[in-house]
Amino acid sequence: MAKQTGIIKLKGTIGGISFYKTSDGHLAREKGGVDKSRIANDPAFQRTRENGSEFGRAGKGGKVLRNAIRILLQNAKDKRVVSRLTTDLLKVVKTDTTNARGLRTIQDGVLSSLEGFEFNLNGKLGSTLFAPFSTTYDRVSGDISVDLAAFAPAIRIAAPSGTTHFKVVTGAAELDFENEVSSFENDETAILPYDSANTAAIALTVTAPANSTHPVFIVLGIEFYQEVNGQMYSLKNGTYNALSVVKIDTV
Repeated sequence: MAKQTGIIKLKGTIGGISFYKTSDGHLAREKGGVDKSRIANDPAFQRTRENGSEFGRAGKGGKVLRNAIRILLQNAKDKRVVSRLTTDLLKVVKTDTTNARGLRTIQDGVLSSLEGFEFNLNGKLGSTLFAPFSTTYDRVSGDISVDLAAFAPAIRIAAPSGTTHFKVVTGAAELDFENEVSSFENDETAILPYDSANTAAIALTVTAPANSTHPVFIVLGIEFYQEVNGQMYSLKNGTYNALSVVKIDTV
């Protein structure tokens, strides 16, 4: 592909060249490829159809997860989170040893490999929060807790410049990848001062459906604020907010 330069940027197709805009800028490429009907029917493209089916399944699975945690994700994500999540979910699909190629699924793969997934590479939880935390989940009752012992924010949180306050957020999503449905519940602390004084112990609690038969994802994050004239503003529109998958429990 080629990058468009100059003042006037084109969009569309001219003379077999497609012009389009991406997060990397305005690009251009030659239109081409194999006929769609041939890919769908020609035995020579069996592997292509299998790969496409599994890629599509990974894409839909990523959408299920993103939609479930949207209330938190809207405050902590980067521009490439969709493609990054699809890529990692495709890797999960490929770990499915139960189903045949082309029919492999997310739920039958090794979902634990997604633990530690960062939704915002501009503000990773792994390089932001240094206070120890623990998560517990009772699948029978659905009760979930995320606990942090008292800590000094200025020491245990690597906050971006300009931070005066922060809050810790968590959420739990029960995900039915097969039917593309989910449930979600979240909890958060109050907005706390970013200083050297110890916080109180933090205990965040949420509840997933009791006796769930689906994977449950637990996410943890931090949102940063700046106080101006007594008002709290999301610091730099949430550019450095962190959100990560900290635990995945499967049946």
